[in-house]
Amino acid sequence: MVRAIYPGSFDPITYGHIDIAKRAAELFDELYVVVMENKRKHYTFTIEERVEMVKECLKDIPNVRVDTFSGLLVEYTTKNKINVVIRGLRAVTDFEYELQMALANKEICNGVETVFLMTDKNYSFLSSSLVKEVASFGGQVSQWVPEFVERKLREKFRNLK
Repeated sequence: MVRAIYPGSFDPITYGHIDIAKRAAELFDELYVVVMENKRKHYTFTIEERVEMVKECLKDIPNVRVDTFSGLLVEYTTKNKINVVIRGLRAVTDFEYELQMALANKEICNGVETVFLMTDKNYSFLSSSLVKEVASFGGQVSQWVPEFVERKLREKFRNLK
C-alpha cells in the first residue's frame, strides 16, 4: 500500500487544493490531507475550522484521510509510514521553494519522495491569500471555493468588521 501526504495550511481550502487532492487520491492507495499548524503564522481560520472545511470539501473521496499536525513534516510521514509528499505547483516561483523543501525533507528522511503536481490551468493564479483578500472586501469568490467555504468566509469577515 502506498500512502501519500498532501500537507498545507488550507486557510481556506480552494478549488486548486481540491483539484490536487482529487488527482493525488487517484494515484495513491491512501491520501492524508494534513492541515498543518505553524505557531509562527497567523491564520484567518482556526485549525478546527480549517479541518472542518477540508473534510466537507473532500468527503466524497473514499481514500482521503484528514488530519492535523504541528511540527516537521517528516516526523508525521515517519510516524504514519508515508513515503510520498504531494505538492501542487502553480508557477516557477512555487517550484523554487518546493524544490528546497523537497531536498531538505529528503536529507532529513531518505525514504520520503516528493511528487509535484501541476495545478489545473484554471487555478494557476489562485491562492488562499487572494481568496481572503477578495472576500474581505465583500467580493464574490464562488468561482474559487465551494459554497460551504464561501459561507465560512462571509461569516468570518462579517465577524471581524
